[in-house]
Amino acid sequence: MLGTMISFSSLYCSTFLMLMGTGLFNTYIGLSLTARSVSEVWIGALISAYYLGLVGGARLGHLLISKFGHIRTYVAMAAVVVTMVLLQMLVDSVPVWVLFRFVVGLGTVAQYMVLESWLNEQTENNKRGRVMSIYLVMSNLGTALGQLAITLYPTQDVRPLTFVAICQVLCILPIALTKRSSPLPQPLRPMDLAYFFKKIPRPMIILFMSGNIVASFYGLAAVYAAKRGLSTEQVALFVSATVIAGLLSQLPIGFLSDRIGRARVLGFSGLVLAGLMFLLWGWIDWPYAAMLVVTIAIGCLQFTLYPTSSGFANDSIDSDRRVALAGVIYMTYGVGAGIGPLIAGALMRSGGPGMLYVFTSLCAVVLVLATRVNVSK
Repeated sequence: MLGTMISFSSLYCSTFLMLMGTGLFNTYIGLSLTARSVSEVWIGALISAYYLGLVGGARLGHLLISKFGHIRTYVAMAAVVVTMVLLQMLVDSVPVWVLFRFVVGLGTVAQYMVLESWLNEQTENNKRGRVMSIYLVMSNLGTALGQLAITLYPTQDVRPLTFVAICQVLCILPIALTKRSSPLPQPLRPMDLAYFFKKIPRPMIILFMSGNIVASFYGLAAVYAAKRGLSTEQVALFVSATVIAGLLSQLPIGFLSDRIGRARVLGFSGLVLAGLMFLLWGWIDWPYAAMLVVTIAIGCLQFTLYPTSSGFANDSIDSDRRVALAGVIYMTYGVGAGIGPLIAGALMRSGGPGMLYVFTSLCAVVLVLATRVNVSK
């Protein structure tokens, strides 16, 4: 395990810094706009615009990586993301911010595609779960620390955005200076959605539902906690504790998926998630400590859905289709992630904060049903 971490250390370090900025931004947006009495629909729209950018940028990332290579694509797209964050400091308009977040999504998906296609290309199937687990550990650790960093800025001014921009600049350095060889250029294979959905339908369905669940949490969990009467510090702990729990569960779940199969792990995770989310529907006024326990348990499972299903997809795909698959994965996940916060935000506006977990628990049920149908085949 230590050898794996050292081998991919530059990729993991870049992931950590990039996600630290993303984690801070998502929490900052939720709290800042809630304090300004901005509708949950607009907050959901900001998150959805980001994930829709992931969908739209998948083909762009595929083209850039095939034409310019992994390293140059990563550096160029990081520059685009930094520019959008800095522009958001200069323009105080939520509708314009939606556009900025869409462009950030375009750039970020290319960065993700660089990292994940690089990792999957240079990893054997029997180690894929562990390699991707470490990748998600670094992602979740960066996200959690970024979310906790909001406590350094209680006035919620533009300084958090400066912090986000700094993280994006720094994440360029490990990739730009790495001694590890990047994957060799491959002929541009088409991003044929029909091919991948026919070849690997199981992980595609799971990825879509995972996008709904995870993006709804990132976009609206802080709003949910605030609407339940928690303080800024309690909200930060509620969100970050969930993410840290996901961090700690990555390696055990990754190891387990390498041993007993990813489909079984995903089915079990979805079933338990549905039950845990049911507890946060709002039918009981739980004390803060109980809410923390439940959300920590949720975090242990919901953040392992993506790496497990991504590894599941890569297990059956030839190496020359890795970059195309990375794009399709983000398109599928991104569509779910773009739809989820919009639906959850609309439900919360009409039915109260508990509707966040009503929606995500239903997504978990669909995930379980899809997994069982696929396994039965």
